[in-house]
Amino acid sequence: MENHSQYKFKKMSHTETTSAPDKTTPVKTETPVILAKEEIDHHLQAAKHHEEAAKQHREAAKQHEAGNHDKACACTVKAHGHSAMAQEHQTEDIKQHASVI
Repeated sequence: MENHSQYKFKKMSHTETTSAPDKTTPVKTETPVILAKEEIDHHLQAAKHHEEAAKQHREAAKQHEAGNHDKACACTVKAHGHSAMAQEHQTEDIKQHASVI
């Protein structure tokens, strides 16, 4: 598990409305937002593998239409591999999110 010292903290401002006895005033508060390079990388890698899996599925469909069932099978196996790799990145990312809570 990662410890919190590896995270970059960025303060983002947002406005909250508080009730005062005589008026309602917007009050600016700062909330820490966790930005970790590793988390971003997991999202990007998962997206890359999902895109490649989709590409292989489209190619498999084309190969089936053309009657090249062996090539379609190879594309399907590649697509499955990319889907599995994307799932691994998603799993690692969710572990990091769970460790922050």
